[in-house]
Amino acid sequence: MNSYIQETIQRVSKRNPNEPEFLQAVTEVLGSIAPVIERHRKYQDHAILERITEPERQIIFRIPWVDDQGKVQVNRGFSIQFSSAIGPFKGGLRFHPTVCASILKFLAFEQIFKNSLTTLPMGGGKGGSDFDPKGKSDGEVMRFCQSFMSELYRYVGPNTYVPAGDIGVGKREIGFFFGQYKKLANEFSGVLTGKGLEWGGSLIRPEATGYGCVYFAKEMLSTRDMDFKGMTCLVSGSGNVAQYTVEKLNEFGAKVLTLSDSSGFIYDKEGIDAEKLAWVMEIKNEKRGRISEYLTKYPNAEFHAGKRPWSVPAQCAFPSATQNEIDAEDAKTLLKNGCILVSEGANMPSNLEAIQLFLDAKILFGPSKAANAGGVATSGLEMSQNSMRLSWTAEEVNARLHHIMQMIHSNAYNNSIEYGQKGNYLMGANIAGFVKVADSMIDQGVV
Repeated sequence: MNSYIQETIQRVSKRNPNEPEFLQAVTEVLGSIAPVIERHRKYQDHAILERITEPERQIIFRIPWVDDQGKVQVNRGFSIQFSSAIGPFKGGLRFHPTVCASILKFLAFEQIFKNSLTTLPMGGGKGGSDFDPKGKSDGEVMRFCQSFMSELYRYVGPNTYVPAGDIGVGKREIGFFFGQYKKLANEFSGVLTGKGLEWGGSLIRPEATGYGCVYFAKEMLSTRDMDFKGMTCLVSGSGNVAQYTVEKLNEFGAKVLTLSDSSGFIYDKEGIDAEKLAWVMEIKNEKRGRISEYLTKYPNAEFHAGKRPWSVPAQCAFPSATQNEIDAEDAKTLLKNGCILVSEGANMPSNLEAIQLFLDAKILFGPSKAANAGGVATSGLEMSQNSMRLSWTAEEVNARLHHIMQMIHSNAYNNSIEYGQKGNYLMGANIAGFVKVADSMIDQGVV
């Protein structure tokens, strides 16, 4: 590895101890952009790596709220505003007990390059809290969200930082955020994305990450003169990303065998068709239930408690649940079972060892910052619609999304060729995203 990159990783490790997810993301990105760092001395001369690995600002704050029993609860909130070199900070808010500085910094760092790839003017940021919305009443979630936004509103705005949803933050939470922001800031603006259609949201936003992940995978397959017709696919997770990944895969003629949640996974050898997907959506979106309930209506399926779906033989895998859900052993099992494509719907779902195995095997590997960029791309389209005070049709938004995913694939693929590793989308995507941001930082001076 390039000595400048090694020194930077060591410096980041020393400055950010006990932050393994963040260090993993930094190591993955910097390791893959070595060819462009070696070819262009200007990035070292301008200390780009030292600057791009340090957030512009990090805000940590207390969130007091009252539960339904009248008891005061306290959570911790974060806003990691990493890079505004090409546009306002943009990235989701996550509510989950595991949320900490390391996880949000890794997500915000990845967001820099993902947003750069979309071709839209958006910087990288992320936020959230260790609050767990599971089992909470609507009233409790509302009071928490209002307390959260009472602090966050100082650091967001349509031209400053535009948050969206993530794990644990959906339309309900975005609505509570928006209402509180509107009251405190005394303005109706596009300060959040993922809004309701009636008050500034965009069509196709819920579907965007899943659809985009499949669009990217379809482009990868086309480089080998293949398509999805008849392909068997594994999908993990059962939230928005997973649901709409399944929908689009079905549309393209693939057969989806699995879905999962934190309790385990279902395996339906007959395939999860549109009717079965509708049942999953009812379980997860309306009942807020567990994926095992799938078997109450489709008893021929299997439920594997406490396990992930990567042991099921299939040609394609779409990890769409959470970070580091595919480790080296999972990767070996996938490859042994004939997997030829992995397209990451979640953020950093494969660890470094798994990624290396995929690259060594030369399968089609779509890294998350490229493959799952459809969500933030459509958030960017929502920002554009808000700025222009208009709404596009579903067909228009979907067409723009499809075009953006094709452009992301083209940029990543062309960069992999230019730097001598044809088909290495990890390297190609990281270089494409990095160069745009790094050149903007040089143009704007030392800030």
